Amino acid sequence: MQLPEPYQQQAQAGQPTPGRPANDQAQKLIEAVNEALADQQATSYRDDAPLPIVGTAAPIAQPGRPPMSQRATDASALMLSGGVATALVGGTASLVMVASGSADPVVCAIVVGAPTALVFAIGRLVGRVKDTVEAAPAPVHNHFHRDVHQDQRSITTTTRGVIANTRNQTHR
Repeated sequence: MQLPEPYQQQAQAGQPTPGRPANDQAQKLIEAVNEALADQQATSYRDDAPLPIVGTAAPIAQPGRPPMSQRATDASALMLSGGVATALVGGTASLVMVASGSADPVVCAIVVGAPTALVFAIGRLVGRVKDTVEAAPAPVHNHFHRDVHQDQRSITTTTRGVIANTRNQTHR
């Protein structure tokens, strides 16, 4: 590093310059302080203690939420979300009724009862769809190992008149 001109003259004369110690003793003192600081500030630590052995003891439940299956966790999150949504909708409905001045018992019953009836109706619909799907016959898969003849006939039915007269016609 090249010192500016006035500092070079002081350095040649043995006088202290900015950024440069006055003598070797000061330089040694600075190095000792730097080493002491480096020893105090550890940047890493390694624990050489042996790891605990895994035994046959039963696991102990930890404090907090108990362990649950993924399905139970999903159901719990769904219920919590539904509760929050219900509180928001109910609070909004309450504020609207209070602001409009129409918060009488009949209006409250309609506002509270309508969503409940809708939820019950949707629940019954889902239950019936589920029962229908469960009652459906199992699909049949046929595997043929020889020549198969497929009949491509279609039957058209027409019914007309006051006294029903049905005619079935076969087409090929």
